[in-house]
Amino acid sequence: MNRGRAELGTLLHACRANGLTDLLLLHEHRGVPAYFTLANVVMRHDVPGIGPAPQAAPHLIFHGLTSRLGQRVTSILKYLFPVPKEDSKRVVTFANQDDYISFRHHVYKKLDQHNIELTEIGPRFEMKPYMIKLGPLDQEPVADVEWRWHPYTRTAPKRRLLSAP
Repeated sequence: MNRGRAELGTLLHACRANGLTDLLLLHEHRGVPAYFTLANVVMRHDVPGIGPAPQAAPHLIFHGLTSRLGQRVTSILKYLFPVPKEDSKRVVTFANQDDYISFRHHVYKKLDQHNIELTEIGPRFEMKPYMIKLGPLDQEPVADVEWRWHPYTRTAPKRRLLSAP
């Protein structure tokens, strides 16, 4: 849903009215994303040769998110999706490499007992966690910051935050 000029309270009311339990809010302030930085975004309609997206809930794959922070990010992301049925052919992958999480969306088809064919259905992008706040979204201005990325305060060599050494 495109937020447009809708205020946060209006969005929360619409979500509750439709029985939604989670809301993923992507916004930016003066060009700086607020909670995840997004890079290399390719929208669904820009992926060549894709068909319609299935409505079934996807199976989720998390790779390389092994640190304590990585497990927390995994927990946040997995609860954005409903539990899939066993026969669902959708797969969403969150793969960590150098603290950038690659998001990929595919459907699969079994060719035979040992071979599977993946077809990308988009979108795809890389995201990096920027901040995690505690509490519900309608109390966001006063919520405690659980974790914040501080890229310029470290003098030690580059650390991997999302994967354990």
